[in-house]
Amino acid sequence: QFQLVESGGGLVQSGGSLRLACAASGRSAEHYSIAWFRQAPGKEREGISCISVSGENPIYADSVKGRFTISRDIPKNTVYLQMNTLKPDDTAMYYCAADLHYFCQGFSISQYNSWGQGTQVTVSS
Repeated sequence: QFQLVESGGGLVQSGGSLRLACAASGRSAEHYSIAWFRQAPGKEREGISCISVSGENPIYADSVKGRFTISRDIPKNTVYLQMNTLKPDDTAMYYCAADLHYFCQGFSISQYNSWGQGTQVTVSS
Protein backbone atom coordinates (compact mmCIF):
# COMPACT_ATOMS: atom_id res chain seq x y z
CA GLN A 1 0.00 0.00 0.00
CA PHE A 2 1.42 3.37 -1.01
CA GLN A 3 1.59 5.88 1.85
CA LEU A 4 2.87 9.39 2.48
CA VAL A 5 3.72 10.66 5.96
CA GLU A 6 4.65 14.28 6.66
CA SER A 7 6.69 15.50 9.61
CA GLY A 8 8.61 18.55 10.75
CA GLY A 9 5.88 21.09 11.30
CA GLY A 10 5.71 23.30 14.36
CA LEU A 11 5.61 26.81 15.75
CA VAL A 12 8.29 29.26 14.65
CA GLN A 13 8.78 33.00 14.84
CA SER A 14 8.63 35.19 11.77
CA GLY A 15 11.94 35.05 9.93
CA GLY A 16 12.68 31.56 11.19
CA SER A 17 13.10 28.27 9.38
CA LEU A 18 11.61 24.81 9.35
CA ARG A 19 12.29 21.69 7.35
CA LEU A 20 9.39 19.45 6.44
CA ALA A 21 9.81 15.84 5.41
CA CYS A 22 7.53 13.61 3.36
CA ALA A 23 8.34 9.93 3.66
CA ALA A 24 6.93 7.70 0.95
CA SER A 25 6.50 3.98 1.44
CA GLY A 26 4.93 1.13 -0.40
CA ARG A 27 4.96 -0.31 -3.87
CA SER A 28 6.66 1.86 -6.51
CA ALA A 29 7.19 4.79 -4.17
CA GLU A 30 10.23 5.86 -6.21
CA HIS A 31 8.10 6.35 -9.36
CA TYR A 32 6.14 9.35 -8.18
CA SER A 33 6.78 13.04 -8.51
CA ILE A 34 6.01 14.68 -5.17
CA ALA A 35 4.44 18.06 -4.48
CA TRP A 36 3.85 20.14 -1.40
CA PHE A 37 0.55 21.90 -0.90
CA ARG A 38 -0.70 24.04 1.94
CA GLN A 39 -4.08 25.13 3.17
CA ALA A 40 -4.79 27.95 5.56
CA PRO A 41 -8.12 28.23 7.38
CA GLY A 42 -10.78 29.58 5.07
CA LYS A 43 -8.53 29.40 2.02
CA GLU A 44 -8.17 27.00 -0.89
CA ARG A 45 -5.43 24.43 -0.98
CA GLU A 46 -2.40 25.93 -2.72
CA GLY A 47 0.36 24.06 -4.51
CA ILE A 48 3.73 25.50 -3.56
CA SER A 49 6.47 23.19 -4.82
CA CYS A 50 7.03 19.99 -6.74
CA ILE A 51 9.97 17.74 -7.54
CA SER A 52 10.32 15.12 -10.23
CA VAL A 53 11.14 11.44 -9.78
CA SER A 54 14.85 12.09 -10.37
CA GLY A 55 14.95 15.29 -8.33
CA GLU A 56 15.43 17.48 -11.39
CA ASN A 57 13.55 20.62 -12.41
CA PRO A 58 11.78 21.56 -9.19
CA ILE A 59 9.00 24.11 -9.52
CA TYR A 60 7.81 26.70 -7.04
CA ALA A 61 4.84 28.96 -6.59
CA ASP A 62 5.65 32.66 -6.67
CA SER A 63 4.59 32.94 -3.04
CA VAL A 64 7.53 30.80 -1.87
CA LYS A 65 10.13 31.20 -4.62
CA GLY A 66 13.49 32.20 -3.20
CA ARG A 67 12.53 31.19 0.34
CA PHE A 68 11.63 27.50 0.08
CA THR A 69 13.75 24.71 -1.37
CA ILE A 70 12.49 21.24 -2.26
CA SER A 71 14.84 18.27 -2.40
CA ARG A 72 14.65 14.53 -2.65
CA ASP A 73 16.63 11.75 -0.99
CA ILE A 74 16.02 8.96 -3.46
CA PRO A 75 17.42 6.03 -1.43
CA LYS A 76 15.29 7.10 1.54
CA ASN A 77 12.18 7.83 -0.57
CA THR A 78 11.88 11.11 1.29
CA VAL A 79 11.18 14.60 -0.03
CA TYR A 80 12.12 17.63 2.02
CA LEU A 81 10.87 21.18 2.01
CA GLN A 82 13.33 23.62 3.54
CA MET A 83 11.43 26.76 4.48
CA ASN A 84 13.41 29.90 5.28
CA THR A 85 12.43 33.46 6.07
CA LEU A 86 9.02 32.30 7.19
CA LYS A 87 6.18 34.80 7.42
CA PRO A 88 2.87 34.70 9.29
CA ASP A 89 1.18 34.24 5.88
CA ASP A 90 2.95 30.88 5.63
CA THR A 91 0.82 29.56 8.49
CA ALA A 92 -1.12 26.58 7.17
CA MET A 93 -1.48 22.83 7.17
CA TYR A 94 1.14 21.46 4.81
CA TYR A 95 0.49 18.33 2.77
CA CYS A 96 2.60 16.28 0.41
CA ALA A 97 1.02 14.53 -2.54
CA ALA A 98 2.16 12.06 -5.17
CA ASP A 99 1.63 11.96 -8.93
CA LEU A 100 2.67 9.13 -11.26
CA HIS A 101 4.18 11.50 -13.85
CA TYR A 102 7.98 11.51 -14.01
CA PHE A 103 8.12 15.31 -14.21
CA CYS A 104 5.95 17.73 -12.31
CA GLN A 105 2.79 18.63 -14.20
CA GLY A 106 1.71 21.57 -12.10
CA PHE A 107 -0.54 21.92 -9.09
CA SER A 108 -3.91 20.66 -10.22
CA ILE A 109 -5.21 18.87 -7.15
CA SER A 110 -7.07 16.24 -9.16
CA GLN A 111 -3.89 14.86 -10.73
CA TYR A 112 -2.43 13.85 -7.37
CA ASN A 113 -3.72 10.47 -6.35
CA SER A 114 -2.13 10.05 -2.94
CA TRP A 115 -1.99 12.48 -0.06
CA GLY A 116 -0.45 12.57 3.38
CA GLN A 117 -2.31 13.56 6.53
CA GLY A 118 -0.58 16.93 6.81
CA THR A 119 1.66 18.72 9.27
CA GLN A 120 0.81 22.07 10.84
CA VAL A 121 3.12 25.06 10.40
CA THR A 122 2.42 28.14 12.50
CA VAL A 123 4.47 31.31 12.12
CA SER A 124 4.09 33.91 14.85
CA SER A 125 4.66 37.61 14.21
